[in-house]
Amino acid sequence: MERVLFGLAGTVALVSAALAVFVSPWFLLLTAFAGLSQLSFAAFGVCPASWVLGRVTNLQTCGGAR
Repeated sequence: MERVLFGLAGTVALVSAALAVFVSPWFLLLTAFAGLSQLSFAAFGVCPASWVLGRVTNLQTCGGAR
């Protein structure tokens, strides 16, 4: 699941940066949210995206714990 989360966060960061350039600078808040989610995952092992992915799919963490 970790690879999926970091791939998702990278995609969100790139798309929101492009939207900030071409549409509105307010899309940088989405980039900040992705960064905060990564930081919370590194610090606590849980982020909103991991909770959603764990509920929607059967993806598990490397340790097998949900």
